[in-house]
Amino acid sequence: MSTLLIAFGAFFGYFIAYHTYGRWLARKVFSIDPQAHVPSQDLKDGVDYVPTKKIVLFGHHFTSIAGTGPIVGPAIAIFWGWLPALLWVLFGAIFVGAVHDFGSLVVSLRNRGQSVGEIAGRLLNPRVRLVFFFILIFTLVIVVGIFGLVIAAIFTMYPETVMTVWFQLPLAIGIGYWVYKKNGALLIPSVIVVSIMYGLIYVGAYLFPVTLKPIAALGSLGTPVVIWTVLLLIYCYFASVLPVWMLLQPRDFINSMQLALALVFLVGGVLVTGLSGRADLAAVAPAINLTIPADAPPVWPFLFITIACGACSGFH
Repeated sequence: MSTLLIAFGAFFGYFIAYHTYGRWLARKVFSIDPQAHVPSQDLKDGVDYVPTKKIVLFGHHFTSIAGTGPIVGPAIAIFWGWLPALLWVLFGAIFVGAVHDFGSLVVSLRNRGQSVGEIAGRLLNPRVRLVFFFILIFTLVIVVGIFGLVIAAIFTMYPETVMTVWFQLPLAIGIGYWVYKKNGALLIPSVIVVSIMYGLIYVGAYLFPVTLKPIAALGSLGTPVVIWTVLLLIYCYFASVLPVWMLLQPRDFINSMQLALALVFLVGGVLVTGLSGRADLAAVAPAINLTIPADAPPVWPFLFITIACGACSGFH
């Protein structure tokens, strides 16, 4: 089957679901009121509760979930064939992931921005709150540890990526200051920042790749991977305690613009090459892989573990 048909079929499936099932959920189940007050207004403190433009808020949430998991998971799940992965991502996102995240946001908005654990503890039982927070901490330790190690390994293996990633931080702080302190417009700074980011790809690749040297005195703790992991954890700490408008929101907004451009180029490339006949867009992988080794994990239930936050989201 042509990947062009697969891509556009999935797009129209999401489009129809958003305007039918999603609209029904918003009106009949959650009773969304566009005029309702939200915690960012009622509890405004300039740190965690900050009224935000829709496009920035969308970018913040979009790049919070469109991370490593939804990209790596489906790539691995091709092991069982592209059809099971496609169906799980398509229908899982519509009926599980989107509903879960939508409902979580609505519940939080109507409870002064509290987390699900705090709300469960108040409405059900204090012990539920304790258990829920324990699960969250346990999950976060695993996720942060694994992702930190993966990114540290990437920095070590591909030093040309370091410049682009880390230079994004002062750019994000600059946009945050411009928008929230100077009340500046977003369009021109956004174009400038994204242009700088793409320019830094060239700088990092050809002019200034950043390579860390091992610290011999620290032994196994002084390897580049460990050093990068520590630096990333330090960054995570400061990102979590700084005002949300200063780093997290503008950083994710910049990332969302890069992701949007990448999607446009990917879909545009598939469309142009497919319609012009310049490339064969037939799916190379089998729809269902019938030649799985006997000792390999079965599609059930491992497909749903391999593709988790790409379909059923998670504790985002």
